[in-house]
Amino acid sequence: MTTPEGKIKQKIDKMLKAKDLWFFKPQAGPFGRSGVPDYIICVAGNFLAIEAKSGPTRKPTALQAQCMKKIEAAGGKCFVVSDAATLGAVEDIIGEALSNASA
Repeated sequence: MTTPEGKIKQKIDKMLKAKDLWFFKPQAGPFGRSGVPDYIICVAGNFLAIEAKSGPTRKPTALQAQCMKKIEAAGGKCFVVSDAATLGAVEDIIGEALSNASA
């Protein structure tokens, strides 16, 4: 049985694979680094990170928010994806980055 967050992650995986993007899903648990977003992605030389949540009311933990803030301070972009609308918004941003790279 897939969890609600697992269903969102399946949709993210499908979108990233369809766009043939390089991405990495850091390991959670005792061997991973706490707070790191669920997805690390490279899009046309741009560093993106996605934190998946099971619904729009779910927010990143304080540690996740801190890590995302550091990524953005270093020039990367971070997104929280929790439903079809937020996934669509990220997909649009990725599409724009790919279009700009090929122009």
